[in-house]
Amino acid sequence: MAGATISDVASAAGVSKGAVSLALNGQPGVGEETRKRILAAAKALGWTPSLRAKGLASARAYAIGLILARDPKLLGTDPFFAGFIAGIETVLAEHEYTLVLTVAADETAERKSYRKLSAGRVDGFILTDLLLDDPRIGLLEELKLKAVTLNRPDIESPFPAVSMNGTEGFTKAVEHLVALGHTRIAHVGGPLRYVHGRGRYDAWKDALQAAGLKSDLFIESDFTAPGGADSTERLLAMDDRPTAIVYANDLMATAGQSVAQARGYCVPDDLSITGYDDAEFVRYLNPPLTTISADPLRWGHEAAHAMLALFDGSHDGQDVRLPPPELIIRGSTGPAPDR
Repeated sequence: MAGATISDVASAAGVSKGAVSLALNGQPGVGEETRKRILAAAKALGWTPSLRAKGLASARAYAIGLILARDPKLLGTDPFFAGFIAGIETVLAEHEYTLVLTVAADETAERKSYRKLSAGRVDGFILTDLLLDDPRIGLLEELKLKAVTLNRPDIESPFPAVSMNGTEGFTKAVEHLVALGHTRIAHVGGPLRYVHGRGRYDAWKDALQAAGLKSDLFIESDFTAPGGADSTERLLAMDDRPTAIVYANDLMATAGQSVAQARGYCVPDDLSITGYDDAEFVRYLNPPLTTISADPLRWGHEAAHAMLALFDGSHDGQDVRLPPPELIIRGSTGPAPDR
């Protein structure tokens, strides 16, 4: 029956609308035979409850919150977030959940967004871009909401995490450049207030020190193309410029490669460049970019599955460990120039 209602199901099964609601939401209050009769009537009529109705019956919003405190311009160009959100959505679509995405202009607006969405609009949050001593951990504990974090925070957290040891990729990138004879290896990083920004910086520095090299060529940037371009200009203007630059993401690396080529440097003969994320477009650069794989689609899949497991009580309390990232060597890295 097209457009069947809960009243139609109740009439067909010979019960009240309240009994239909109890049966279809798996709640006690109706006998097993009555439950079967109601389910059969609903199936015959082609009736399914709306998410709103299910939410009212179960006190759930059937929604997951994702609040991003990033510049909206970056979100439109950074390939990681597009893949990550797509990974979440493909899982939620199979389970009739929705993703509530909010972009916050600053940390004050971000905290307000968490409180606003926690008032019955979402059942939990996925936390990205963890900060050092992240205040959101305590905030979500206070709000008594479920959460999954991308990577393990540097402070105690009751929430499960989807984790990848991204620093291994950075170590491999530096070791690759050292093996090619580079001794002046710079790092254009993300903000050091982020756990992943600090982790990549530490991996770069530790790998250089392990090779007996200086770690004095670091510029803290912002993950944007303009930030990568400006940082590259500053590095190439140095008297003792680097012969290789390790960037914290592909977007900054792509901008840096363009700047270097515009200034007459040949990549990789004069300057080697590495990125992070393995965005699809970097394999089509000239030369293609050496980078570190990140697999944002899988990050999204695993984060969504972990959240749904928290909701239905099947989560085992363990973090999800993703395979370490791989260094993908392409044409943007080569032997150090003879100076």
